Amino acid sequence: MVTPLQYGDPPHVGPFALQARLQTAPAGLVYLGQAPDGRVVSVAVLSSGAALDAAARDRFVTAIKDAQGRTGVRGWGASLVERVRGRVFPDTPPVLAMHDGPAPWVAVPFVPNGPGAERFLDPVTVSGTLIGQRHGPDFAHYWLGDRTPALPAPPAPPPPPVATRRSVVLASTLLATLVLALLLVTWMLLFRGEDEPEPPRPLPNTQFVPTPPPEPASPEPQQPTPGPSGSGDGSQSPWPDDLFDGRGPI
Repeated sequence: MVTPLQYGDPPHVGPFALQARLQTAPAGLVYLGQAPDGRVVSVAVLSSGAALDAAARDRFVTAIKDAQGRTGVRGWGASLVERVRGRVFPDTPPVLAMHDGPAPWVAVPFVPNGPGAERFLDPVTVSGTLIGQRHGPDFAHYWLGDRTPALPAPPAPPPPPVATRRSVVLASTLLATLVLALLLVTWMLLFRGEDEPEPPRPLPNTQFVPTPPPEPASPEPQQPTPGPSGSGDGSQSPWPDDLFDGRGPI
C-alpha cells in the first residue's frame, strides 16, 4: 500500500528522489522513488536499529551483492541456507544501485504487483532454530519495532577558505591605512597647541525695533522776564542779575 512520506523519511537516497512509502518491514522500510532518468524505482533502507547491528547489516549487504552476481543455492535447502548466509531468492529483481556503508540501501526497478526491494530485507531477520526441534520462544532481535530509517551522516563541513597572496596584501594595506588615520586623529586631539586662537564667534543678529514718527507741535510763546533795573519792558538782559552786583557791565 502506497502511503505518503512521514516525518523523518529522507527526501533523497543517493541519486533517487523518494515520493512515497511502499512497505514497512521489520528490518527496514521500502520507498517509491524516481531515478534521474525518470524511471520508477523501489528503494529499501534499513532501520536505524538494524543498521547499528553489524550482523544484520552484513546480511543485508551480502544479499545485495549476491543478487548482483546472480549467485545462490538452488534446491530444496535453498530457503534455509539463503536466510542464514544472506542469499536471496531466484526471482529477486536486478539491482540498479546500492550503498554498503553504515546506512546501506538498495534500489531496484519498480514493477506493480511484482517483487521489489523488500526482497533484500527478508534475509536480515533470523528467527527460530537452525537445526533440530524448537524449544522455547523464537529468537527476536533487539531492534525490532524500530521504524526510523537509517540515514547517512551529514557531510563534513568544507575546509575554511585559504586566502591568496593578493588578498593578504590588500587586507594588510587597508589595516595599516586605518591604523595611521587613527593615530593622526589621536595626535590632533591630544597634542595640538593650546594657544591657538579660537575661531571668532559670529555677532548676534541686529534687531531693529521701529519707533513711531515724531509728531509736529507748535512752539509756545515766550514770557517777558524783568531786567536788572526791574523794568518790565519785556527785554531780557543778556547778563544775569547776580553778576556785577546787579550793576551790569561797566
